Amino acid sequence: MRTFDFAPMHRTTIGFDQIADMMDRVMSKDVNANTYPPYNIEKTSDDDYRISIAVAGFSDADLSVEVKEGALFISARKADEEAERNYLHRGIATRAFERRFHLADHVRVVGASHEDGMLHIDLTQEVPEALKPRQIEIARAGSVEKDVVDAKAVN
Repeated sequence: MRTFDFAPMHRTTIGFDQIADMMDRVMSKDVNANTYPPYNIEKTSDDDYRISIAVAGFSDADLSVEVKEGALFISARKADEEAERNYLHRGIATRAFERRFHLADHVRVVGASHEDGMLHIDLTQEVPEALKPRQIEIARAGSVEKDVVDAKAVN
């Protein structure tokens, strides 16, 4: 048995929708998943990333990059060729595709460029100031003023 049904668990959890969705995505991955087109993910700096996708044979007009619902969608549709060609060997695949990348919190797409048969998508992670770690200064014991109420003065 390779599949697990997490539906009963959804009824007893509140506020863990993202975790449940992530578990569903991980468990539903097909072993024979489509690997077309090939891609790279690289970390260009501490908070910046780049996804590079091999899109040989596609023009800028054929490609679409869209962000919706916390996911990055990259798709391509090759326009129909007017002149039908007679190929002896066709090794460059220009079939339609759609790639989906789920983005982490606070990650946004900065831009995209298409050059030399590669589609580059630049991403950055912008963590809000409230979530960044900060150093708390430790005061000395003698420098802290205490509001002590004398029990005799109150009575």
